[in-house]
Amino acid sequence: MSPFPFSFFFLFLFFLPSSSSSSPLHYPYNFSLHIDCGSLSNSSDIFNTTWVSDRYFTGGSISVVSEPLHFQHTQEKTLRYFPISSGKKNCYIIPNLPLGKYQLRTFTVYDNYDGKGHSPSFDVSVEGTVVFQWRSPWHESITRSGAYSDLFVAVNDGEADVCFYSIATDSPVIGSIEVMQVDSGSYLVNDSSILVNYGRFSSGSGQWGPGFTNDSDRFGRSWQSDAVFRAKIGGIKAISAVKNVVNVDRPPNYFPMKLYLSAITVVGGGFLEYILPVDAKLDYLLWFHFAEIDVSVNKEGKRVFDVEVNGVNVSRVDIYKEVGSFAAYDFSYVVKNLSDTKLIVRLVPVVGAPVICGLENYAIIPDDLKTLPQQVVAMKALKESLKVPDRMGWNGDPCAPTSWDAWEGVTCHTTKNGSLVISQIDLGSQGLKGYISDQIGLLSNLVSLNLSSNSLGGSLPWGLGQKSLVKLDLSNNKFTGPLPDSLASSALQIVYLNGNALEGLVPEELLSIGVHGGAIDLSGNKGLCGGPTLPDCPLFWSKNGLSTAGKVAIGISSLVFISVVLLVAYICYKRRQNDYDFGLPHEMMSLAAKRNRYQRQKSLMTLEMESQHAKGFIPTYNAT
Repeated sequence: MSPFPFSFFFLFLFFLPSSSSSSPLHYPYNFSLHIDCGSLSNSSDIFNTTWVSDRYFTGGSISVVSEPLHFQHTQEKTLRYFPISSGKKNCYIIPNLPLGKYQLRTFTVYDNYDGKGHSPSFDVSVEGTVVFQWRSPWHESITRSGAYSDLFVAVNDGEADVCFYSIATDSPVIGSIEVMQVDSGSYLVNDSSILVNYGRFSSGSGQWGPGFTNDSDRFGRSWQSDAVFRAKIGGIKAISAVKNVVNVDRPPNYFPMKLYLSAITVVGGGFLEYILPVDAKLDYLLWFHFAEIDVSVNKEGKRVFDVEVNGVNVSRVDIYKEVGSFAAYDFSYVVKNLSDTKLIVRLVPVVGAPVICGLENYAIIPDDLKTLPQQVVAMKALKESLKVPDRMGWNGDPCAPTSWDAWEGVTCHTTKNGSLVISQIDLGSQGLKGYISDQIGLLSNLVSLNLSSNSLGGSLPWGLGQKSLVKLDLSNNKFTGPLPDSLASSALQIVYLNGNALEGLVPEELLSIGVHGGAIDLSGNKGLCGGPTLPDCPLFWSKNGLSTAGKVAIGISSLVFISVVLLVAYICYKRRQNDYDFGLPHEMMSLAAKRNRYQRQKSLMTLEMESQHAKGFIPTYNAT
């Protein structure tokens, strides 16, 4: 079996296959997503599985296989490929995933859709870890019509990403992707590895499971016939169970009953051998499946055999002794640092003939380093705010995998605690037209930032000027507003802000860069003031416009003015009250009228007496 170079495989989907088991046991993960790569619309297959179009998940271009009649299902006939013009890195990104373990299963086929006559070569990463140039566990005769492949990976950030990396001029290509959430304890090796399927076969039967038949497997595993892996040694006999097998479909791996209903044994003596093609210098997880389904074996010690892996005896097996008849028995074994490209499994008889129901082989790929989560957030925010074009490949983890370059224009380095951080961003003259997100302040290890000669605008964010920042080049853009205080507290040695529309007083700390051997250029900003080559700032002016003292003075003046206005208004109001509100009470007015009448009568009597006196007439009054 030759390697299958379609790296795209495991693309994005996430959860469980839609063909669920009829077992009465409740499976805790019952959500699945199936993506038809290259399709423009949703569809359903013959197994009633719904396939959604991938047009909202990624970029690239669409195509179809050159010979559609070779493929049974609609989702196998459409393709998504990523030409060089799409950038060297393209990803499928699936957001809002619950934390946990997932199986990613893909269908890939080349079929000479582009007429180049050779299969493309490209790398694939899952969750920031390269799972190398993708290989298929299927035999070459099967890959002619496409192949289903899968892996198991933990998603710890709520988002699954599967990325393709172009090698030379080859275009990565993918046919379909499925992602299924599985039990977190399944195939447990450790929490920091990806298990890549290098072969999974069911003995004594043809290929079955999702993609081939409607046979149920809660994990969506496809099982191949063991015939293509089996060495041609001695006579082979297939046996089938006459009744159901127990201890199946159980957590955490939920192995299906169908796996144990058939088996292969040898006749006429001899051993049973399988040859599994692998890559050297990796560890491998082997998972063995047995069941005693031969009714003639009715007691322990009647069938005993040794399991050897690359000549090493790893276990002696007596199935009946372990679990009895018609019961599933499994065990796993890890091969460390394999030095060969073949993994040979041999079942050697001790008593009777060996028997096997199935075998799985997974490469154990250690997780690569990942970018600090906060810095991933910052870079994704910058991608949106700067409107970084797709051709630059800003997808997935900004720094991982370490075997490939980081995002175009981005440089990363490793910290002492084993995380990746952003150290440089160089996007000069890239036609950017957005603004700088304030999330840039989360890039606490940023040493150099070059966004010169673009069309970026808006104000400079207050988070810009991390203490790590040494070089800042934002020249020849359209930035406005004042210089942020953070620039004055940074370790900047080179600052180019020329050719913008910045304004306000330049901090002395920033101006001192030139004095201490650094370089600074603020020319072309008509609104800046206070520097040696800049105009003087107006009275009470600071780097942000009016200084604090100026603002206080204006505030006090405004307060005094408002107070005077209120006082004048109050006085006018009181005067108006005096003009119109002097009316006396009614009782006082009545009393005054009576007094006036009395005074008039008195005056008349006085005048009459004076008149009589003048005539010499003195009246007499009779006493009573």
